[in-house]
Amino acid sequence: MTAVPSAASHPAAPARAVLDKLREAGAVIDTGDDWISLDMQGKRLKAVSVRTAPYPAFPTDMQAQFIAMNAIAEGAASVTETGVREPFPSRAGAGASRREHRDSRQYRVDARCAKLRGAPVMATDLRASACLVLAGLVAEGETLIDRIYHIDRGYECIEEKFQQLGARIGACLTPAAVLPARPPEP
Repeated sequence: MTAVPSAASHPAAPARAVLDKLREAGAVIDTGDDWISLDMQGKRLKAVSVRTAPYPAFPTDMQAQFIAMNAIAEGAASVTETGVREPFPSRAGAGASRREHRDSRQYRVDARCAKLRGAPVMATDLRASACLVLAGLVAEGETLIDRIYHIDRGYECIEEKFQQLGARIGACLTPAAVLPARPPEP
């Protein structure tokens, strides 16, 4: 008797929810033991709504990338992050302070134009940084992302990986990032 591997043991299984949403956006996807191929076949992306949840559902770590994708896709969609347990301060009368929690956060994207314009932007965290990189790669003109240490913290050699795909991307020192020279010793 031969064992048949389950679909869950396939190398692409952890990415199944993401791949399913990319298919919904119009991508033709094929997978192998150590590769994933995606082809839009010349078609424009369709906006897709996603709702994050624990594995095996759609991962929170991919929400920023889908916000960037939906910004240039055809149609409108929402990205809903569930399970957020972030405190929000509020006033509880008579000067007392109280903290409330919100259980989900929703981002709505309605793409009314097919292109983005490059601009100077600032990375504020790892997930937002991924969104800015993707948006910058598809934007017309140059995008300069400040505070890239957020990107470097979570994406090893991101410039090289995108360059291998044909992107024009690189890290650079800006005047604000250059430290002043040390004064000469007396």
